[in-house]
Amino acid sequence: MGSRILIVDDNQEIREVVTVLLENEGYEVEEAGDGEAAVAKAEDMDLIILDVMMPKMDGFKACRQIREVTNAPILFLTAKTMDQDKALGFSSGGDDYLAKPFSYNELIARVKALLRRYCIYKGKEEPQEGDQIIMHDLIISRNSNQVKKKEEAVNLTEMEYQILLLLADHPKKIFSNQELYEAIWKGPYMYSANNTIMVHIRNLRKKLGVDPQNPVYIKTVWGKGYRFKKKKKPCRNKKKAYLQAKPEIYRYRYTGGSCFRITVRVFIF
Repeated sequence: MGSRILIVDDNQEIREVVTVLLENEGYEVEEAGDGEAAVAKAEDMDLIILDVMMPKMDGFKACRQIREVTNAPILFLTAKTMDQDKALGFSSGGDDYLAKPFSYNELIARVKALLRRYCIYKGKEEPQEGDQIIMHDLIISRNSNQVKKKEEAVNLTEMEYQILLLLADHPKKIFSNQELYEAIWKGPYMYSANNTIMVHIRNLRKKLGVDPQNPVYIKTVWGKGYRFKKKKKPCRNKKKAYLQAKPEIYRYRYTGGSCFRITVRVFIF
């Protein structure tokens, strides 16, 4: 049996078209015509395709409520294409955003990419010690979407988890927006993807309890991209460590029976 997909749209014609496309790919498809019905059916789904403008409950509110019961990926399929709409979709818990009118091939490609990642990570058991990345006060499991900060679970969407895992797994590498998008979303990079990356990074920092102006874990390298911020190692150079601790060094010079104190201010950059 194929993965279970819920298509949510108040337009019956769109639901029927998407249902036919997905069933031809071997997926099991359920339909819902509004946000309330979507929330009721979402728990057992592997993927939710969600419209925004619907009766009873809009897609953004439905997305937030769905996130309370499942971490299954959510793909917004909507005519609302402004940047602020996309940002609201991602901040509500969405994983991807596709504008109407849409390409059938692009829809199927995005569905497959989202499902591929979700099916790999869902239902994993508690991670073994060797499967973990421990940096700062974070514990990140490589084999599940479990993240803990100071022993408390951090609830991330699949995309947020994938971004964090990729950066933490390669702490010395700076990832450009294009590299992040192609590695996580598995699709061709377009300029509009920059906003997608920015919103996910901002949400990730917020969930990790970090001031976006003073990021602790994910550092922005201006003009280049993002990298995981490694914890600074203690200084092993005793002389340099001393200078860091003592910005003022006093030297004494003996001249003609008098002792003069010369203050040398050392700046460490």
